[in-house]
Amino acid sequence: MSLPGLSLALLDAIEEPALVVEAEKVLAANLPALALLGERIVGRDIRFVLRHPDALDIILLGRGGSGEIGSLGGREQPWTILVRPLPDGVQLVRLVDRSATLSAERMRTDFVANASHELRTPLTTMIGYAETLAEDGAIDEAIRVRFGTMIHGEARRMLRIVEDLMSLSRIEADRFVPPVDEVALDQIARIAADNARPLARQWGCAVELSLQAAGPIAGDLTQLLQLADNLVGNAIRYGSVAANASITIATSVEAGRAVLCVTDRGEGIASQHLLRLTERFYRVDAARSRNSGGTGLGLSIVKHIAERHRASLDIRSIVGQGTTVTVAFPLL
Repeated sequence: MSLPGLSLALLDAIEEPALVVEAEKVLAANLPALALLGERIVGRDIRFVLRHPDALDIILLGRGGSGEIGSLGGREQPWTILVRPLPDGVQLVRLVDRSATLSAERMRTDFVANASHELRTPLTTMIGYAETLAEDGAIDEAIRVRFGTMIHGEARRMLRIVEDLMSLSRIEADRFVPPVDEVALDQIARIAADNARPLARQWGCAVELSLQAAGPIAGDLTQLLQLADNLVGNAIRYGSVAANASITIATSVEAGRAVLCVTDRGEGIASQHLLRLTERFYRVDAARSRNSGGTGLGLSIVKHIAERHRASLDIRSIVGQGTTVTVAFPLL
């Protein structure tokens, strides 16, 4: 039996690897199947094409079905095989790569585990101090104040984590909604610098501005302020490692794009960490990040806001010299 032209065209329209099998023979295969299993599989016995016992059991049974298989064509990755019977003893065999689905599931699982850990740590501390304060008997005033201060600090930390998680949720919900405000990036930078003054005084850090007119861009004003605040806050917290520390906030227009740069002169970040900095809850130094008030979500929020605004995000760092984060937005 041979397949008519329309059937072959429909087979080629399927994006995943697909085969048409009659009895034990491969009648046709689309281009993804040829790329995965070999260019000369048409006309061959299916048992020499797939060489996977679980997949062959479903196909040779002749009644259709589905199953999970571990590797095909030399690729160690998870696949789902879907077999559907057609008239005259013919079967359509589709192979669906499940790598992306499983990766997304792992990311969700890791995210829940990380979020639970980040919230459980301060909660455990608060419970311990609260139990001590609730015990019978007199408590030294200095201890009471210290424990109360610790509970307040840990509660504020939990609140920051929850607020950042809610921000991420809102940003992801809007990721396909184009921003419509006309925004000048230099004005965003100036507001972020003003917002950062109290934190800068706390860390003994000077905030320097080098602003050129940079706009207008199509932007969500609230999200862009959050992006700038996060970048400036990170630069102050992790770049203020010496006396007379300073950071620089700069805006410019380069190659038809409005550019925001935030530079610190701190310890810098080793190269192996750079690609992971925008992962949720990823920290180069977990203890230092928590002590500085960081939630581990700031750069993840920055990445998602940049993506919604079709902006590029670049992080460059030299150990011992500092870090520069650059976000470049398309101009209107």
